[in-house]
Amino acid sequence: MEKNEKVRAKHPSPFEFGTLILIILLSALGAIVGLELITRLGTTPNTSIIGALVAIVLAQVPFAFLRKYKDVNRQNLLQTAISGATFSAANGLMLPIGIVFLMGRSDLIWPMLIGVALAVITDATILYFSFDSKAFPAQGAWPPGIATAESIKTAAEKGKSGFILIAGIVGGATGKYFGIPMDILGVAFIGNAFALTAFGIGLLTRGYVPGLTGIDLMELYLPHGVMIGAGLVALVQIIRTITSEKGSEDAEKYQVTRNAAEFKKGLGRGYLVYVGIAALLAIITGLITKMSVGMFILWIVFAATAAIVSELIVGIAAMYSGWFPAFATALIFLVLGMLIGFPPLALAILVGFTASTGPAFADMAYDFKAGWVLRGEGKDPEFEKEGRKQQYIAEIIAFMVAILVVGLVHQFYFAQDLVPPVNRVYVATIEAGTNPEVAKYLLLWAIPGAIIQFIGGPSRQLGVLFATGLLIKSPIAGITVLIGLAIRWLVLKIKGKEAQGMLYILGAGSIAGSALFSFFKSTIRLGQIK
Repeated sequence: MEKNEKVRAKHPSPFEFGTLILIILLSALGAIVGLELITRLGTTPNTSIIGALVAIVLAQVPFAFLRKYKDVNRQNLLQTAISGATFSAANGLMLPIGIVFLMGRSDLIWPMLIGVALAVITDATILYFSFDSKAFPAQGAWPPGIATAESIKTAAEKGKSGFILIAGIVGGATGKYFGIPMDILGVAFIGNAFALTAFGIGLLTRGYVPGLTGIDLMELYLPHGVMIGAGLVALVQIIRTITSEKGSEDAEKYQVTRNAAEFKKGLGRGYLVYVGIAALLAIITGLITKMSVGMFILWIVFAATAAIVSELIVGIAAMYSGWFPAFATALIFLVLGMLIGFPPLALAILVGFTASTGPAFADMAYDFKAGWVLRGEGKDPEFEKEGRKQQYIAEIIAFMVAILVVGLVHQFYFAQDLVPPVNRVYVATIEAGTNPEVAKYLLLWAIPGAIIQFIGGPSRQLGVLFATGLLIKSPIAGITVLIGLAIRWLVLKIKGKEAQGMLYILGAGSIAGSALFSFFKSTIRLGQIK
């Protein structure tokens, strides 16, 4: 080797003794925080920022063995682990087993836990083979990932950008204190402007149309139908993107590290694994004895399809807006399952299985985005792929810890009748049943959803983001995102494109400040609950 030849840096491993211990401890903390918040308050915070802060603080402690945590890539592994444990424990594990508990089938808690644990791992694995493909490029927005990366980078580099980030964090926390969704304002500075405009219009439509017209959009299943139509077209667009040589407009600008063959292989194998998990769930929960052979096979295929379509929709929404409608997409597939005629127990297992897929996909994508930024934004493809592999391993370790925690403590929550609030919506929906009118509404509203998605194309995702807004009741978020987009347009108009970097850092700070305020506020509220 020549003396002036640059030696490739080796990415740190999650199996380093000190790092492994920290990953396990932070994952246990994240899992407990996730369980507490989703059962008592119904929310799951993004704990990536918390993990990053822990790593940053450790790096400042004057002990020799902690100096290595000044490495931003080690910090990235720690924040990946705590974030993965939080979402997997709360959304991927506790939520599904809470459904069968409310159905009065406590005997199915462990079989359900086994099935959804496998689904969560599969979900993350599909993301591993999908991230930085033409469908889900690393250069996509993934706003929470940018927020985490900028926080870590600023702590390491300091400088002028540090003041901008701190201003954003202070502004984000202050605005959140006064009830303004500052994370959405930050997203408006970072995400795709067209997609976010559709998102904002959807939020405003859901927020104000019922009050102005007296029409309940949820009773008409308008948000559900729009998402079904948009989701189906989005699925076709994803398939066309990965099979065509040209790909989407945005993908053409990106130098991806996952080619179409790898993406298709990951997606195809993931679907087959979902089929296997659905079959396993159906057998160990006794569904096989509750349905005819034809209905049993149909349930397995439908459950696997729902799982993979749900995670793709969630992933698209997460990439463009930083929000993902995981609860809502599970409800949509529950309603479709009711229309098919699956029995109540089959519906409960279906919605739990579907709900367990998607959150891990979106959350790990945020962490991969953070890692991609910290590793130099893909300038060294081999180092990028190696770093992503180490993040995936850290995430799987976090899942193992989360599965153990949920297995050990779920009875403590159920004994107090503590379950995620959305579970009661799912169970009430199953018990209420459905009628042909619902099918009519879904088909009716699927048409405009499909048209909007088709017009926007795969690079804008107008239909999916409009539907995401319709599924969320937060008109102030709609106002905030449109104001944020207007500020972004005005700044770029006056200052030029060079101001985009400053907006990114300011937006990242706003998201981070909002996340920190929400986390600590929720934690304090937990202490006040008796």
